[in-house]
Amino acid sequence: MGLIYYITQVQFDFGALALVRAECERAGIRRPLICTDRGVVGAGLLDRLKAALGDMPVAVFDQTPSNPTEAAVMKAVDAYRAHGADGLVALGGGSPIDLAKGVAIMAAHPGVLADYATILGGSPKITAAVAPLIAIPTTAGTGSEVARGAIIILNDGRKLGFHSWHIVPKTAICDPELTFGLPPKLTAATGMDAVAHCVETYLSKAVNPPADAIAHDGLTRALKHIDRAVNQPTDREARWNMMSASMQGAMAFQKGLGAVHSLSHALGALPIGPHHGTLNAVLLPEVIKFNEAAVPDKVQAIADVFGVRGGSALAGAIRDLNRRLGLPSGLGEMGIGPEVYDEIATQALKDHCHATNPRAATHADYIAILAASA
Repeated sequence: MGLIYYITQVQFDFGALALVRAECERAGIRRPLICTDRGVVGAGLLDRLKAALGDMPVAVFDQTPSNPTEAAVMKAVDAYRAHGADGLVALGGGSPIDLAKGVAIMAAHPGVLADYATILGGSPKITAAVAPLIAIPTTAGTGSEVARGAIIILNDGRKLGFHSWHIVPKTAICDPELTFGLPPKLTAATGMDAVAHCVETYLSKAVNPPADAIAHDGLTRALKHIDRAVNQPTDREARWNMMSASMQGAMAFQKGLGAVHSLSHALGALPIGPHHGTLNAVLLPEVIKFNEAAVPDKVQAIADVFGVRGGSALAGAIRDLNRRLGLPSGLGEMGIGPEVYDEIATQALKDHCHATNPRAATHADYIAILAASA
């Protein structure tokens, strides 16, 4: 069993789920609320978690939407209090884990969720009083299990980030076997989310050499194994390495992300609810081309992993990968048209990831990226 301590404790290997009760007890959790979604329940993974928890008294909130919302967070807070819970176990992809982070904040702090949003100056208000959280990913993409942030849609429609070292899960339990039942299209979309995290944080203008090394290795693992994970869902080596790539992307993006995420966060708040990883996959080629002038050596280091020369060739290689994995070729195929570009660009300028893009992007730049990604 690989025991890793970087940002938080990670239990990583096949069969790691069996350690969940011991990890809850280590974190002082004896009456957990499990945050999950209906898809995870339908796949039988909740039953496996309950079995691993044994006779520990649990309650379940399984109404996490595909993009977590403030309303769902507050419903889960009600369930947390009704159960007399003393901690949280998140089971699922990034949505249940991010929702659980919102619950961890609001179960222990006054006011409304917006009070704690990063872009609104709320991060310092998040204290050590947060409810303890154990995170168990069932997808290999977001890496939220080792991240200090959560992305949640507020009641007013804004999709905002919440960041604090206090909301990092006490333990991430990464059991690649839990991803075996993930459908091919979702495997592809979440896998490209991991790729985007590794690429974008590597290119970010913030200085963090260890994060760069982790991101570069994560990208290498993802590119070597993503096709097999999509086409051979029970390939143990492929699933292990994709879960590692996902975790590594999030370990690294403590450094910061960039324009891909500034735009995908804004687009993710649209009523059609586009998938975050798919958005990142579609936007990544044009953002790389935009950023190449600012960080040409770093772009080439990424291009080397793909076996090509230059940003344009790298963008083409990513488009080819998206096509091979069965992902959309552009935003139009996802139902996103030019009528929203102006507002999306306006919101992207306000996003917390905008500041760490290696090249300063203007409103016009964001519109041009969107148009070229159509």
